[in-house]
Amino acid sequence: MEPYVGHLAGIATAMLWTVTSLLFTAAARRIGTTVLNASRIAFGIILLALTHRMLSGQWVPDALAGQITYLAWSGIIGLTIGDQALFTAFLDIGPRISTLVMTTSPIFAAFFGWVVLGETLGVTSLVGITLTVMGVAWVVVERPRVRDSIPRSLLVRGVVLALIGAACQGGGLMLSKQGMGHGWLPADQHLNPQAATLVRAVFAGLGMIPIVALRWFRRRSRPDLLMDQLARRRQTVGYLLAIAGSVVGPFLGVWMSLVASDRAPVGIAQTLCSMTPLFIIPAVAIIHREHISRRSILGAIIAIGGSSLLFLDAA
Repeated sequence: MEPYVGHLAGIATAMLWTVTSLLFTAAARRIGTTVLNASRIAFGIILLALTHRMLSGQWVPDALAGQITYLAWSGIIGLTIGDQALFTAFLDIGPRISTLVMTTSPIFAAFFGWVVLGETLGVTSLVGITLTVMGVAWVVVERPRVRDSIPRSLLVRGVVLALIGAACQGGGLMLSKQGMGHGWLPADQHLNPQAATLVRAVFAGLGMIPIVALRWFRRRSRPDLLMDQLARRRQTVGYLLAIAGSVVGPFLGVWMSLVASDRAPVGIAQTLCSMTPLFIIPAVAIIHREHISRRSILGAIIAIGGSSLLFLDAA
């Protein structure tokens, strides 16, 4: 199983992010996207710090200045800017179109990995990436169309924000791999994925400070509205959902994504991590009793076939 550790971690990441997306969607409706993004990063930092303390006996990872620099930019670009752009895109154009655009993240990841890290993918892996992206896109496109009900200006802004999220996700994963030491440090000096995730999350939290401050000043300029008991209860539930999502996503999910990028080429890792839309379909069918069409099943088979090719190329 050793050659497949990174691949399995990528699939685990997609499954974890599926659960996270369901929890965070419910939380965002109650507390808003900015509060959600800041809260999930804060909760993630606490969990990651405690885990790092238990595993290494230290609160602060023993990282080189260069590693911290790469991971800092990775956190700010991938978790702060990228996720904030994606959350806003969800509000502008909805999850269907946003998720469809996000399937381009493996292309960005493979491109960055090729340009910066010199990673080359074989023909089998390229075919696998293509099939996986096509399968995911085909499944997502089938969801009910809402394009006609979205103003053109809002549609353009949402698509641009989703593309920014995709590029930031791919670029953030590449920077994380560099931050662990790939491409410029010997193997014995590489930072382990758990420690790298902690450093990344800390700087993502710092990156959220100006965004939260801007939101606070905007709210201060508006008259405060007293929350009734129902609104307070709704907000409390939102924070509880955010905490649960933080355990699954910023803690376990981001950790697994770095394991994937550490043990597999960035393009392959990002492709497998991007299979979340496929896992969402059965989850929604079970939770919301939605019908799964033949096209959805066929798209899943195509994507799974593509990911299988990535496994074969790793052998």
